[in-house]
Amino acid sequence: MTALFIDWQPSVEAFSLGSFSVRWYSLLWCIGLLFSYLVAQRIFKQMKVADEKFEPMFFYCFIGILIGARLGHCIFYEPSYYLTSGKGFIEMLIPFHQMADGSWKFTGYEGLASHGGTIGLIIAMVLYWKKVKLSPWFVLDVLALATPIAACCIRLGNLMNSEILGNVTDVPWAFIFHSGESLVDGVNVPRHPAQLYEAIAYLIFFVAGATIYWRWYKGKGADEKSPTAVGTGFYFGFCLATIFTFRFFIEFLKKEQVDFEQGMPLDMGQLLSIPFVILGTWCMIRAKKKAAN
Repeated sequence: MTALFIDWQPSVEAFSLGSFSVRWYSLLWCIGLLFSYLVAQRIFKQMKVADEKFEPMFFYCFIGILIGARLGHCIFYEPSYYLTSGKGFIEMLIPFHQMADGSWKFTGYEGLASHGGTIGLIIAMVLYWKKVKLSPWFVLDVLALATPIAACCIRLGNLMNSEILGNVTDVPWAFIFHSGESLVDGVNVPRHPAQLYEAIAYLIFFVAGATIYWRWYKGKGADEKSPTAVGTGFYFGFCLATIFTFRFFIEFLKKEQVDFEQGMPLDMGQLLSIPFVILGTWCMIRAKKKAAN
């Protein structure tokens, strides 16, 4: 069985141009955002929304996700480091780490949390729809249709970084990661590729949402009050409910990300997922009731 395990130790760098290198994680983040941008742009065009209303959306999304994901990681997962000293607070805000000799090293934002990114994105969309005067539910539905493909790419980036590891296992498709997190008694042991599980799930959710949308779009003339119409909040609810329900259960296969999670019946990722599942379910029920009236 051991021979079937996947020995996983790719380079974290996708390519280099002289002294400048691009990491897979950053590249996949950009690819995910590009795919989401193109999906949202197409839906705006199909819904006949003016281009000038769409263009600011990408800027708001990018800033909202980045700030929310960074603050989410620092506040939810490492508050004892980032919120208890001036050095930690500064490192929370800038992509640099202070070395032992007092110098500063560019590291990028090491530590981004998806729950924080979701909160930041929602806040950014509130500011966006107020600026462009669009329906909040329309904006959230378009966003929800485009988001899962970006989430898929981000988890592939985590896989290339060998981070957010799964629990130890002996399933034939287990990955042997080569990082300090994967060690047990000094040995890299086979683990669930939890990042890959999530990436596949989010891709499936993206295809499912796009399929529901396309069926409504092609037949909307016959049923304008469909609960799956864009602008009802259905897709926003579907996105939250599916992604965070899966996130809740996949956490049982993951290694704890921070020490304080050890011994907890539910880890931080699960506790943060529950409100999103409830909100998503409520949005879908609301869409169905609105269509019935």
